[in-house]
Amino acid sequence: MTSTHTCSLIPPLVLFSFLWSSALCFQPLFSLVGDSSTHLEITQRALLYKSAEVCRALASAEGRDFSLTIDDSLTSSEVQRACSTSGSTLLSTVMFQTAITNIYLSNAAIDVALALDERVHFDDEEFQGGRDVITAGVSAVKASVKLENFVAGRLNLGFVCHTLQDFYSHSNWVELGNKAPYSTLIRPDQQLENLAGSSVPTCRNCIDGDCTDNILPDVLQQGLLTSGYFNLFSSAKPAGKCSHGGAFDKTSLRDPVGGISKDDPGSPHGALHHQAAALAVNATVELLEDIRLAVGDKNFLRLMGLSQSSVLCFVIDTTGSMRDDIAEAKRVSFSIIDSKRGTQEEPSAYILVPFNDPGFGPLLITTDADVFKANINRLTASGGGDIPELCLSGLQLALAAAPPSSEIFVFTDAPAKDAHLKGAITALIESSKSVVTFMLTDVTASRRRRREAQGGTLRVMSQLDAQLYRELAQASGGQAIEVTKSDLTLATSVIEDSSAPAVVTLIQAIRKPGKPDTFSFQVDGSMRNLTAYITGAASLTFNLTSSSGTSQGSSQPSGPLGTFSTVGNLRRFSLHTDNQTGLWEISVNSNDPYSLKVTGQSSVNFIFNLMEVHEGGHRGYSLKEGRPLTGGNASLLVTVTGSDAAKLTEVTLVEGSGSRQVNGSIRALGNSNYLVTFPNVPEGEFSVRLRGEESASTPSRSTSAPGTFQRQANTQIKTSSISVSVQANATSVEPGSTISVPFTVSSTADGVVNASATGTYSVRVSNDQGYTSTAPATVTLGDGGTANGTVELMVPGTAASGSAVTLTVEAAKDADVNYAVLRLALAAKVTDVSGPVCQMISISDACPSSSALCSSAQWQFSAQLTDGANGTGIDSVSVRQGNGTLNTSKQVGAAGENVTMVTFSASCCAQTVELVAVDQAGNVGTCRGQAKIEQPTTLAPPPGITTASAVQTTSTGWRPLTMSSFLWIGVAVSLLSL
Repeated sequence: MTSTHTCSLIPPLVLFSFLWSSALCFQPLFSLVGDSSTHLEITQRALLYKSAEVCRALASAEGRDFSLTIDDSLTSSEVQRACSTSGSTLLSTVMFQTAITNIYLSNAAIDVALALDERVHFDDEEFQGGRDVITAGVSAVKASVKLENFVAGRLNLGFVCHTLQDFYSHSNWVELGNKAPYSTLIRPDQQLENLAGSSVPTCRNCIDGDCTDNILPDVLQQGLLTSGYFNLFSSAKPAGKCSHGGAFDKTSLRDPVGGISKDDPGSPHGALHHQAAALAVNATVELLEDIRLAVGDKNFLRLMGLSQSSVLCFVIDTTGSMRDDIAEAKRVSFSIIDSKRGTQEEPSAYILVPFNDPGFGPLLITTDADVFKANINRLTASGGGDIPELCLSGLQLALAAAPPSSEIFVFTDAPAKDAHLKGAITALIESSKSVVTFMLTDVTASRRRRREAQGGTLRVMSQLDAQLYRELAQASGGQAIEVTKSDLTLATSVIEDSSAPAVVTLIQAIRKPGKPDTFSFQVDGSMRNLTAYITGAASLTFNLTSSSGTSQGSSQPSGPLGTFSTVGNLRRFSLHTDNQTGLWEISVNSNDPYSLKVTGQSSVNFIFNLMEVHEGGHRGYSLKEGRPLTGGNASLLVTVTGSDAAKLTEVTLVEGSGSRQVNGSIRALGNSNYLVTFPNVPEGEFSVRLRGEESASTPSRSTSAPGTFQRQANTQIKTSSISVSVQANATSVEPGSTISVPFTVSSTADGVVNASATGTYSVRVSNDQGYTSTAPATVTLGDGGTANGTVELMVPGTAASGSAVTLTVEAAKDADVNYAVLRLALAAKVTDVSGPVCQMISISDACPSSSALCSSAQWQFSAQLTDGANGTGIDSVSVRQGNGTLNTSKQVGAAGENVTMVTFSASCCAQTVELVAVDQAGNVGTCRGQAKIEQPTTLAPPPGITTASAVQTTSTGWRPLTMSSFLWIGVAVSLLSL
């Protein structure tokens, strides 16, 4: 008997109470009590370890030094610096740390989305089900990377890591004395062995709470694999079976009482917790190695976010009047590409989304600059229709596909026809923390009309039309730059500014309505190339004062503190800091609305994520999607990046368009992570600003003394009195299927549900892929101040496996809006689980036995690779080890199967080769060969053997494989199905 509970079957309030209780797994993010290894620590340790290993392999292949000691104490800053090839001290760790954070947050999300699914936690002896979850997840990761959709890949990777890691906490693998991971879990072509049968007793009663010896001796002696049963609501379990254990596991109250979990030191088998955690780390490293072999070293590092630059992302209006704008987008993008190609500053990916009316897209996401160039070159300006265009639909595609904290640039001269998507766009901006800057051309001061260049269609974007774009830009920390088409080239300097490495924000503010004000910001010794941007009316003036008291005003285009230029509504001030560390001020004089932003370059930065607390046996936190509740407490997980010696001293929520501030309480969690809590957050829009001290020992500093640094997040945080939550019962959906997503809307007061509240709320549901969905247009609060609804999302069969869909559910009443964002991976059913098979044909040209003669001789290895009758076919073959030339060709075998012929030629100074073959499903096989060595005497082959014989090798996972092989002294070939 097994439990079949899923999240959707649990009432939301019950789920809230129990998610963190009874240790359903290793604690997800951080342990608030005791010395416990968490999913965060396990995942981060494995990611850093494998990333460093891959960087070392690449450095070795390129003949570069790699001096980092690879162990379990690595930090993201250390790995980033060791993996860098530039030698510059100005290195950003934001992309790398953000990718790691997204992976472990999606890992932790399993305990919210699938809290009671026994398969994803390896509960109830669900070994085959758990292995199926891993198989599907790994396949989806590889498919995502193949599509260069690294955001979806990280989402899937976090999900699958959770299940893999839980095996070591929930099963008796550790108790059986195993010191290495159970590799069969990530090799679906191998059999799960020695599983305890459904009728086999596995445990006896714990005595007085001591569960040390509760697993039956026969189970241990026979090496039978079992796991604990768990149920929140029922004590039923098969006779004699082990329970998970813990205060909320009702099965642990029935004989045999107790449990075998090792989730933390206080668990029934808590004495083995750290052994289980260590095995979970090693198993995660093994999983990452399999993914690395399938996708290649460079794509693996892209999956890890190990890049110095963010993506270059353009959303471009392609209607008839946009010819000049498209030409300028081409010019500036080509300039960035050509100047940074092959350097550490080269964009990590390129995203392009065209739009007009009635169409938008398709989305292009690629790591190949030439592919991006070719696609942007093909853009043409034509049509125009009824003036407004589908700008927000195109932006929605870009926001969902781009990595978090990306810079997105939108080019348009038309109003948005799809303004109803404003809420969904705002939700994606707040969720992804991406910055959106609008390049708006020829915005009129009145309702003046103009004609398209090709004639005929009237087009106009008034100041009122542009206000939508301004509000979205302000929410993201971007700008709405309004210029004439002839001046656009001058304005796109902001795009080149943003493509510089390690850009940080010191301060940003909005004054709406406008009023004269003075803003201060701290400049530290690590800062380089400070730039101030002010957008506002032509009458705006300003004055800048440095820490030494030197001033320069807006009447001085060039002066002691820098130079500034004006184009349209944008003023760009390039500052000459000259190591003037300390407190600077800028005074702005305007009664019209304006915005201010000061940026620079520094290795020291930070990322943050909104968290929400859950009570229970394992009190803890999980990622919060949506806005914090007005009057309630808000919690942030803040990670300082680029410096292991920085210490936070102050974290503040600063009102975006005013002077209110809310100070947070800071708790250091280790590894540059901090939990920051804010009490009673008032209604309004805020951004996160922090200050800290950086010691003199950090590599990012050029000064000899410690210094105070200030940084501010770009994205605004807006509070709401509406709570919106979704309860999906899956993390992925198969193309061609429909998924039901229940959601709950509640009214709150002072941060808690107002049980006596009444009223009707409008509901708007959208997704970035434009898939068909149904949902109620309104919901009415019932008993307890809540209302429930369901979204039916239909995913077409043509959807690509490895991609993702982002669903946004908004609820609104009057001007108050909140939302929930759900990201679902698209994963096709896995049908091919067997890796490529290698059959050697020959090894020719024996090498001399003397190493002194090796350079004058060559050897050659030939083999054929197949993927079996039911396989998906060989996708790629590469050299993992060896220095030589690889050639491949395609043939059709005798039975009609596709055959890949490989020939590897090398100098006799390099006498081994290891080839990696990957099929279309991402399954991996390796084929090894070693050169023949000339012998002093000639040995005849045994009687009856002429050219070939059978050689038996063993794959990792212990199952023998057989291949035909050319038999010769000194030859070794093996196949690994990984």
